[in-house]
Amino acid sequence: MLIAVATYNEIDNLPIFVERLADTLPNVDLLVIDDGSPDGTGDWCLQEAKVNPHIHCLHRQGKPGLGSAIIAAMKYAVAHDYEVMVNLDADLSHPPEMIPLFLEAWEENDPGATVVIGSRYIKGGGIQGWPWKRHMMSKAINFYTRWLLWLPMADCSGSFRAYPVKLLKQVDFDSFLSQGYSFFEEILYHLKREGAQFVEVPFTFVERQYGASKISLQKAMVAVGTIFRLGMKVWFRA
Repeated sequence: MLIAVATYNEIDNLPIFVERLADTLPNVDLLVIDDGSPDGTGDWCLQEAKVNPHIHCLHRQGKPGLGSAIIAAMKYAVAHDYEVMVNLDADLSHPPEMIPLFLEAWEENDPGATVVIGSRYIKGGGIQGWPWKRHMMSKAINFYTRWLLWLPMADCSGSFRAYPVKLLKQVDFDSFLSQGYSFFEEILYHLKREGAQFVEVPFTFVERQYGASKISLQKAMVAVGTIFRLGMKVWFRA
């Protein structure tokens, strides 16, 4: 199993995340995709990788985008023949202690085709620490995505997920429109076309305590536009 996190300026969070992950799953492999963090996140990861064979670092120049970072992680998982890749944020908003529950849900269904989604919008899930505007924006983007892309899950925009690598091998990542936040909606669109089944596990998202959120209105609007372009493919195909 591979755990993948994309980082940019997470030096206050990543060491805590790694410690909590090791306490939960001591022998799991961790891939950190760092986009040249000026705060030393990538350097810290590189030093840890020298003493911990389970930690791997992928350093990229500039900020190509969150979506492209997760695509790089998925290609890494495919190339190294993992069975499942779990993606989550390193800012501690996604509790690594939840990963065993994701794996249980994955194993209880068809492991080769089941995508497990950490859901904030089903019974038992929730969000702590967001202003009302961000709540409204998130709910709107999820409704918009479900309607345009005909997706069945309640939470289309979260990044806390487990992906079967067998299914990722069938995805043409070069065809993706998304480089940023809309990647999380677009990958569901592609996986659904490949016959994926989706299972949602409730969890409570807790807003980060350290560092700054990378989302902005401009990035959100770019995501909306990308989802619209994908939606046109779905509707015209129908």
